[in-house]
Formats: sequence, C-alpha cells, structure tokens
Amino acid sequence: MRYDRPYMLHRVIWGISAISILHEIQAALLSDDADLSSTLLKLRFLASRLGSEPLEDWVKYETSGYPPEVDVPEYRIVAVTYRGTWSGPLGRMIQNAPIPPHAIEQFAGESWTSHKVRESIAGVEELAKSETLGINASNLILLLQGNVYPGWACNAVSGQISPVAMKEIKQAVRSRVLELTIELEKRVPEAAAVTLTKPIPPDAASEAAVTQIFNQTILGNVTHITATDGAQITLSITAGDIGSMTNALVEAGLPQQAAKEFSEIVAAEPPKSLDKPLGNKALAWIKKNGPKAASGAWKVGSDVLTDVLTEAALKFAGLRP
Repeated sequence: MRYDRPYMLHRVIWGISAISILHEIQAALLSDDADLSSTLLKLRFLASRLGSEPLEDWVKYETSGYPPEVDVPEYRIVAVTYRGTWSGPLGRMIQNAPIPPHAIEQFAGESWTSHKVRESIAGVEELAKSETLGINASNLILLLQGNVYPGWACNAVSGQISPVAMKEIKQAVRSRVLELTIELEKRVPEAAAVTLTKPIPPDAASEAAVTQIFNQTILGNVTHITATDGAQITLSITAGDIGSMTNALVEAGLPQQAAKEFSEIVAAEPPKSLDKPLGNKALAWIKKNGPKAASGAWKVGSDVLTDVLTEAALKFAGLRP
C-alpha cells in the first residue's frame, strides 16, 4: 500500500498531538539530560488547559525570571559567605579571612547572608556550571568598618555563593514538577488526557484541585490532611446562621474579612447535597485565595483549607450535624 506525502505528514502530526502532555513532561524529567526550560514550557501549556493561574504564574517566573516585586520561593534563597582583608598597626595585614555570618547579620543585617536567586531556570543552569559565583559586597566595607576587628581598617570584602546551590535549585524544580505531575495524575485524572489538540472542559472543582496540588508540591506544603487520613474538622456552626459560620471560620484560621466573604458566598449559593457541597463561586474563591493560605499569611494551611470550607458549607446548609 502506498501513501502520499501529505497523508504521511498528517499521520505524524496526529501522532504527536495525541501524546499526553503530562506524560511528555514526566518522560523529560526522568531522562538524564532533561532540558528544564523546554519541560517547563510544556507545563505552562498544561497549566493553561487545566485553568490554574497560580501554576501558570510560577512557570512563567521560572522560565523568564522573577521580577523584583515578586517574592521568590524558599528553594531559591541561598546562603552567601564572605571573606575580607584588613590592615592594622605597623603595616600588619589580615588577608582573605572568613567573616562569621553572625557578624554580617549584626552589623549589616540578615539580608546580606542570604541571596534571592531571580534568574530564569536557564540562567540558573548556566550559573551551576561556574566554578565560583561572586556578588557585589563593596557596601559591606563601610558597614563593617571598625566592627569586626576594632582598630583595623577594612580594605576589601568579597561575597561568594556556592555553585552547588544553583544545582540544588535546579534539582528542586525538577523534583517538585515531577511530584506535581504524579499528584495530578492521581487526583485530577483528566489532566493526563490533555494533548496539543485535546483540551478538557472547564471545571471549577478540578481547577481548585490543581491549584491546591500546586500549593502542596511546588511551594513546599506537602502535608496531606483529608477525610481519608482520618482528620476530624470540628466547627461550631448553626444551620442558616451566617454569623456563626463566619466566627467558626475565623477560629479555624481564616482572616475576618476572608471568613465573611466566604460565608456570604455560601449563603447565596448553599449546598444542595453532600455530593456537591461547594458551588462555582465558592470554588472560584478557594482557587483565588488558596495561595494566601499556602504562603503562611493565614493561620490555616492550604492542605486543609478546602476541607474546612467544605465542612463549614455543609453545616451551614444543615447537611452535616
């Protein structure tokens, strides 16, 4: 049987487009020569199809770099060590001597002993190949003058970052993305069905689940507390009473304004059954505010936020005693 060129080209394109994006990402991460930049671009495409803006933003920052107004994840904060040269009486010198981190923090501030790596992941990979990495520490000369060695003049200070720290950032991104895809496959099965030509229908519950998985695996909050773990969530809420639900959520760790907002949303669209406890507006609210819980700004963690809010909605509707 003979095939013409357009037919064969169509078959090749169809074969490529039929491959699961999620599985492509996993295969790339497990290869010895994984190109993280390309892999993250695939993840950004997957995130857009799954409707998770926090995940999209994280991938964007990892591939393009973190701007000054955006906080970097904890794994991108690395230690800086310092050495200095001093001159003293009678021409004596102390050259290239290590400066204790405590002294740096005492006289210059804690920000000097850690460095936020804002470069793109491609830049991080290039930095990891360097033998030495230095930072501009000239301002420390003035801040340390006369403090480390009283009576001695500080002539020079150099700051160093270990290239190993760059390799650790690369490994952190690689391992967290792999963990993300594994959890997506387990808890959002439809994610594995996404291909270049096949999106999945928008679903608020799935979008909220993807964002929660992102918070747990990427941002480092990996504690899973769900009903299957035997976790008991105790909330004192009177059915139909918005005030009692707001107070219960505040006691559970939500800020007053956030608790009030969510209570009003649930009152406007109360749960109809145990199978669908949260409406679209409630799920959208969780998706928007989940990163705040994950960042530690709220007293309730992102790992239990959805469970707490679900329980509150059910009790408000009288579906849970």
